[in-house]
Amino acid sequence: MKFNMGCGLNKMPGFVNVDAYAVAEPDEVWDLEQTPWPWPDNCAEQVMFIHSLEHMGGDPKVFLAIMTELYRILQPGGHAIIHVPHPRHDHFLGDPTHVRPILPATLRLFDRQLNELWRERGNANTPLALYTGVDFHLAESRTMVVSEVYQKLAKGDMTTQDLDAMVQHQFNIAYEFQFKLVARKPEA
Repeated sequence: MKFNMGCGLNKMPGFVNVDAYAVAEPDEVWDLEQTPWPWPDNCAEQVMFIHSLEHMGGDPKVFLAIMTELYRILQPGGHAIIHVPHPRHDHFLGDPTHVRPILPATLRLFDRQLNELWRERGNANTPLALYTGVDFHLAESRTMVVSEVYQKLAKGDMTTQDLDAMVQHQFNIAYEFQFKLVARKPEA
């Protein structure tokens, strides 16, 4: 199965489109902050959260429950595609329903191998994979930048180091993160 979680009005063909609001006319009405989710273990080969995950889990316990449920329903090697607004962009800041920024560092907290490495090194990173029993590998992480900045980079008018510094310190340069999480779990 493939799921489009928090689909809103953006339904995808070939996916089970899920949203909390019946007015969006999803295939299934379900509030994803309510756990456990109604789908069986290992049923999903792909789960999409396209500009929806940042609307969920303002309470950290709820966010951890969402990540745990995502892991539970993904089959071994299944993946989640997550697109979220960059937290230093007006798209994120201007919407009062955005309750949580999602960063690459956030998702790496759910990687068991990294958690074990941090434990060995005595790092202070919160080992959420160990706490929740999940294991996600952040297989892809892209930062999308506004076209005028991208054009400067493409022309050689700026370096990737310049771009990285701009993204870290200026608003409205990066507008979106795109992630691919892969579920590491034993075959059933």
